[in-house]
Amino acid sequence: MDYNDVGVVILAAGKGTRMKSDIAKVLHKVANKSMVVHVIGCAKKIAPDNVIVVVGHQAQTVKDEVDKYFKVFFAVQEQLLGTGDAVKTAIPWLKADIKDVLVLCGDVPLIQESTLRNLLDGHKESQAKVSVLATDVDNPKGYGRIVLDEDKNMLCIKEEADANDNEKKIKKVNTGIYCFDKELLISVIDEIKPDNNQAEYYLTDVIEIAQKKNEKIAVITMDDPRQVIGVNTLEELGKAEHLIQLFAK
Repeated sequence: MDYNDVGVVILAAGKGTRMKSDIAKVLHKVANKSMVVHVIGCAKKIAPDNVIVVVGHQAQTVKDEVDKYFKVFFAVQEQLLGTGDAVKTAIPWLKADIKDVLVLCGDVPLIQESTLRNLLDGHKESQAKVSVLATDVDNPKGYGRIVLDEDKNMLCIKEEADANDNEKKIKKVNTGIYCFDKELLISVIDEIKPDNNQAEYYLTDVIEIAQKKNEKIAVITMDDPRQVIGVNTLEELGKAEHLIQLFAK
């Protein structure tokens, strides 16, 4: 089943400096295909006609690679000002009949269709304005922590750099995959401010703004954290290569 009212935005603009390579991060290959091509392949199974890829660093090279496999819309992020700004550049490409926006990262090549369907179904059933895909990991270092209150409602996502000692012990982490009600996203995206250590516009700030407006936010936890390993280093690329062979069996 396709979700005709869902638009998918794939963030593929980053440099990936930790890869120590001249190639744009999302063009590194896993199982002989660029990471971003794996992600688009998964997105196309859900919303075949509504996939928008945000490009920035080496934009033309990324476009050329994607064009070999798929027809998608491209939004260009002129300056790499963070995930919030990247999503903002994609908004004009969302068609009028889109109700929900699924945001994926171009460097998560192992994500599976069933996981995204669970997220979308949970988002729609709960009538949430924002749904965050979370997972529980033994070693949460480096991940944004999902901070919940006593009733398991989400308070915020705390990035590692901003987390206090107690928050650092939280094992439920943000995967960087979200579903937003389109109208809410459009109405709050301009409220994000780059007042953080990186001076970037963080997409996670949308969640905090939605909360202050008392909008419904869902946290949907997936079982298999291996699907959402982000690939930031050559070592992680090797790990993804190993896992993709396991998943294919």
